[in-house]
Amino acid sequence: MKLLSEITEGTRISAEAIRANLMRSVLTTLGIVIGIVTVTLMATAMEALNGAFRDAISFIGTDVLYVDQREWFIDSNTKWESVAKRSKITLPQVRAVERELSMAAGISPSVMHGIESVRYKNRSSGMVMLIGTNEQFLTTGGVTLTAGRFLTKAEAAANRDLCVVGWDVAEKLFTGESPLGQKIRAGGESLEVIGVLEKRGSVLGQMSLDNQVIIPIGKMFRGFRWDPSCTIQVKVGDPTRVEAAKEELRGLLRKIRKVPPGQDDDFAINQQEQLLAQFGKVSRVIATSGFFITGLSLFVGGIGIMNIMFVSVAERTHEIGIRKAIGAKRRTILLQFLIEAASICLLGGVIALSLAAGFVQIARQFLPAMRIALSPSVILLALTVAIVTGLISGFLPAWRAARMSPVDALRNE
Repeated sequence: MKLLSEITEGTRISAEAIRANLMRSVLTTLGIVIGIVTVTLMATAMEALNGAFRDAISFIGTDVLYVDQREWFIDSNTKWESVAKRSKITLPQVRAVERELSMAAGISPSVMHGIESVRYKNRSSGMVMLIGTNEQFLTTGGVTLTAGRFLTKAEAAANRDLCVVGWDVAEKLFTGESPLGQKIRAGGESLEVIGVLEKRGSVLGQMSLDNQVIIPIGKMFRGFRWDPSCTIQVKVGDPTRVEAAKEELRGLLRKIRKVPPGQDDDFAINQQEQLLAQFGKVSRVIATSGFFITGLSLFVGGIGIMNIMFVSVAERTHEIGIRKAIGAKRRTILLQFLIEAASICLLGGVIALSLAAGFVQIARQFLPAMRIALSPSVILLALTVAIVTGLISGFLPAWRAARMSPVDALRNE
């Protein structure tokens, strides 16, 4: 109770002191304002970047495994020569996985091929990605339809001249008319549209997920790429069984590809976590660099706060002597000046948050896809950093005030 009353009294005296020297207090906070603005914008940018990246790779799926010739990210311990010599993943190997893998909700091969344009009458959609796959891509690829239907098992097996188009392709080619049943030309092939995918957006505002055309994988082999390596997408269905499914898949692939015991895998099983881990490394480097610069700004601002608090203590030495003479304890004086330093920094934090909010609004106009916003956690972080900076900066002046002898202080005029 005694401590609470001391804090209350210290807060009242600090507020009066700041109000009496408001202009000096505001100018003193400039260094802190710069530091807190930097902290706030850095934390906001990292939150927005992390959110945008997770949204961008959400189409990969947390419970989907991707079998490929090579790892998505090859570390320094991996021999490039051995990776380059790996044999292709063939369609018969895909069929063997489909037959024998038990822990899977869906298995689909996929082969991608970029083409310059897809045409319908006198309209075209440029830089389209062709995806050759089977009927289970609807499950493994996490796609949904907004019109029509997807490939059936029979159609995928028969390599029919059919396709499912992405949202952007449908918008560009079939303005004002239904795409279903129409025939488009991709390269030298004619394909009948049987479905349209729901709009999915883009990866970090760059790679569109809607500028795609999905065809039977046999059609891809026959009409576009005669000897590609397949990627096998395996949807486990249960996130808790991903590791078990991964081990079963690894053992099965070693048997199918005849990898001798003791030799390294001649294939890679990739998953979303690898992308997250790689992005985490990059974001940590960016955050460390940014917060180091921020730390320098706060250090400079803290020196300014410390200097002004020493001035404040010197100006109020007589007042300190009177308070100590009538019974004020060292703790009371210490708390008074610590609260004053923290309050000045908190004032700087509030000013900084107001400026940061303006910058965030501007950034949202230029980067709408990033969903940038000042979150409560960032605001709390900024205010906490401001208060902690004030407490650290004000400790030495407050300690000096608390240790003053009342006799010596009262002599001061």
